[in-house]
Amino acid sequence: MTGWTPSQHELERRRVRRRLRTRSVLIATAMTIVVFVVLSLVVTGSPGWPQVKALFFSWPDAREALPDIGAAIWLNIKMFLIAEVFILVFGMLIAMARVSRSPWLVPLRIVGVVYTDVIRGIPTLLLVYLLAFGMPALHLQGLPNGAFFWATVALIISYSAYVAEVFRSGIESVHPSQWASAQALGLSRGQTLRHVVIPQAVRRVVPPLLNDFVSLQKDTALASVAGVFEAVFVARDYGNYNFNYTPLVVVACFFIVLTVPLARLTDWLSARYRRRELAGAL
Repeated sequence: MTGWTPSQHELERRRVRRRLRTRSVLIATAMTIVVFVVLSLVVTGSPGWPQVKALFFSWPDAREALPDIGAAIWLNIKMFLIAEVFILVFGMLIAMARVSRSPWLVPLRIVGVVYTDVIRGIPTLLLVYLLAFGMPALHLQGLPNGAFFWATVALIISYSAYVAEVFRSGIESVHPSQWASAQALGLSRGQTLRHVVIPQAVRRVVPPLLNDFVSLQKDTALASVAGVFEAVFVARDYGNYNFNYTPLVVVACFFIVLTVPLARLTDWLSARYRRRELAGAL
């Protein structure tokens, strides 16, 4: 049995599609270059550019501050990694409490609703202030008084409310037939939630969860207001002593390097999930 050979018409269609793709890529590339060149000329040609360049884009200041900022950024990463684990755990527990239907768990459901509503209404910066300065003033026994600890707790409290809503939306997006099928097999509501619904819900909400963690990575900089010697604090301290704010741009570059790969991973997972849904619908 001979293999299939495309016809001349099919080969011509492929050539046309390749030409159109190449043309689109060339046009997009050219327009992107033109736009960025024009923006660069507008910025660098403005009257105040020399002062801005000296204040924010000084290479000697960037080189001098880089070692201290590079060492301090690990504190941001440490805060992010610690907070992420607790946020996932607390967010899932709050979401499970909110979707529970047992009359015995009504108090937990009310607490979950109040928690998410109240915490999401408080700016994260304000939570960092309240906990980092307020909790040590209480002199509670057995709890650390360090600003790093309470700034991390503030991030956990704030983001747990948002992540809980992400988990809840994922749980509620699971089709009711999944609940009915599991109950028909003799599973209780708790077993259905644990073994059937939550695994499906988690897969669906991975992209929005990663978006939240991109924001969390950036919001670790809020710890600087509590006196934590993380990257932003070090850069701001350098600027206060040297009257040059180039280190803040250096810190911004560090955060870009940290967050862009996570953002691209989020886009890739979203596209992969869409492809799976489309394949399942065919």
